[in-house]
Amino acid sequence: MDERLLVAYRRTDYRVRLPGGSTASLRVDAPVPAGLHALVGTSPWGFITAWHPGSHRAPRDANRQAQRRLLAELLADPTTRKILAAVGVGADGWREPSLFAIGTPHAVLERLAAAFGQRAFLAGSGQGLARLIWTPQLTWVNGDS
Repeated sequence: MDERLLVAYRRTDYRVRLPGGSTASLRVDAPVPAGLHALVGTSPWGFITAWHPGSHRAPRDANRQAQRRLLAELLADPTTRKILAAVGVGADGWREPSLFAIGTPHAVLERLAAAFGQRAFLAGSGQGLARLIWTPQLTWVNGDS
């Protein structure tokens, strides 16, 4: 595990757009914010993206296409109850469009994260802690490892 990457993940503000337009911010190892309590209930949830596979910058068009494919996969999964727009905002200002999936089991999220070349994703259950879940080492979508 790359320590710099771990620090970046821990410092990221994982923002979820709530119905009505406000946002709720998740943080690694912190409880789910009150604004998400009614939405998640006791369900599993995940904050996931398809942008920048392998933590390497990718062209905007490739990122957008991958994100649309990830959204389609989540929508096709019968366990996914709701998907909200989200964005990861790094401490140094980078932004990464993301999705907040409610109801999708962690095993499905892990499979999707790996398939889209993501090193990690944020997940939890109900109002518990937001946990950083590392994906297994794999061959990234862009061919790097």
